[in-house]
Amino acid sequence: MDIVDQIKAPISKHMDEFEIKFKQSMKSNVPLLDKITTYIVKRKGKQIRPMFVFLSAKCAGEFNESTYRAASLIELLHTASLVHDDVVDDSNERRGFFSVNALWKNKISVLVGDFLLTNGLSLALDNDDFHLLKIANNAVREMSEGELLQIERARKLDISEAVYFEIITKKTATLIAACCAAGVASVSKDDALISQFKDFGINTGIAFQIKDDLFDFGDDTSIGKPTGIDIKEKKMTLPLIYALNNCTWLEKRKIINIVKNHNNDPKKVAEVISFVYEKGGIKYAEGVMHQYKEKALSILSGVAESPSKQSLIQLVNYSIERKK
Repeated sequence: MDIVDQIKAPISKHMDEFEIKFKQSMKSNVPLLDKITTYIVKRKGKQIRPMFVFLSAKCAGEFNESTYRAASLIELLHTASLVHDDVVDDSNERRGFFSVNALWKNKISVLVGDFLLTNGLSLALDNDDFHLLKIANNAVREMSEGELLQIERARKLDISEAVYFEIITKKTATLIAACCAAGVASVSKDDALISQFKDFGINTGIAFQIKDDLFDFGDDTSIGKPTGIDIKEKKMTLPLIYALNNCTWLEKRKIINIVKNHNNDPKKVAEVISFVYEKGGIKYAEGVMHQYKEKALSILSGVAESPSKQSLIQLVNYSIERKK
């Protein structure tokens, strides 16, 4: 049994049921739309976000239909954001397969993303899950703002650590926070508990994103060869920001020039990666990632012991120990 299966153990039956309900939530009478959504479902990832929903819910109370709707709502919004992101980033690949826009072009991809988004909203509205809709709506707004903030700052490459954390909190952490808050809100009306799990999700999400940043620079022991994808896309990640804040003015000017004007030159990108290692950017980012992981776990410490709580702890650890 691999680590993901171990984490799923307390909610495995619920995840199986969720699979069926989620597929139903994506159905359409339009043949082309049905074909595309079937393609998306078949190429799903590890479904980390529904796991956060179900494990958080199980820590707070008894499952009900609202819990399944919370998981479907979040997953529909997440899937819609991925389809739209691939259009924004002009990406032809998603999880090792062709992206929707690579196969069906941008116009159809945008409409498919809109369809998934409205299906998620309808799922909540049709069942009067306004409390879940509020949580999800706030997450979508924050994600959009984070994406636009990143695009704006990528033009100038002037991102400070404070702005970086604002971007990743909005882009990544708010959705994981929404998973945890929606899970609890589906079984409990305790606002303090919902807020507690939202904070847990924020800290977990920040640690999760820093791990993604580290993948770009590689690591001989755990990550593999550097990819440099973020550098090619002019994304200022934490290891690079730290390195640029701890170098001479001339070094900074040289590295920013490479990121701005030579980001498609493999030798130049390798130069940036070496620079980040030399300036301690990797070690620094790893240290910050572990700080956020510990914050998340400390928030969970007041929650009653249960197999679901143990799985949540494992899920946090998996978020920063995963190999991809």
